[in-house]
Amino acid sequence: MLGDSRKTQDVFHATLREAAVRAARGELPSEPFWLFRDARWRCLEATKSDLQPESVEMDEHDVASDAESQIQRLDPMQLAIWISAAPDPQRSALALFYLDEFDYQEILDIAELKVSELSRCLAKARRQLQAWLDSKFPQPSKV
Repeated sequence: MLGDSRKTQDVFHATLREAAVRAARGELPSEPFWLFRDARWRCLEATKSDLQPESVEMDEHDVASDAESQIQRLDPMQLAIWISAAPDPQRSALALFYLDEFDYQEILDIAELKVSELSRCLAKARRQLQAWLDSKFPQPSKV
């Protein structure tokens, strides 16, 4: 989510330190995804002082039937960099979606989104990602 491994480690350590302090005091929240939400907010806070991406219109393509094979051709770092450049909440939704560890209800809870917001974020991002994949891995033209 941050696109910077040093900042990611800092956020990870700060989040775990806070969890350990809360656990020692017997003050752990009862909701299941509080740790992920806390880490997400720390990531968002860590990026506030960074250069922010300009809001630009990105090309969008319909999701191709071979999109999965195009994604598999990417170096995982390329996908991570692409996701980290997205504006939030789209960035959070994408990061959680492509981790493939959470179901939709869990993503809604962690990212603090409504169903319609999550749907809109993922649909738009997938069309933008498809346009990027198509430019990176052009399909042979059919004549």
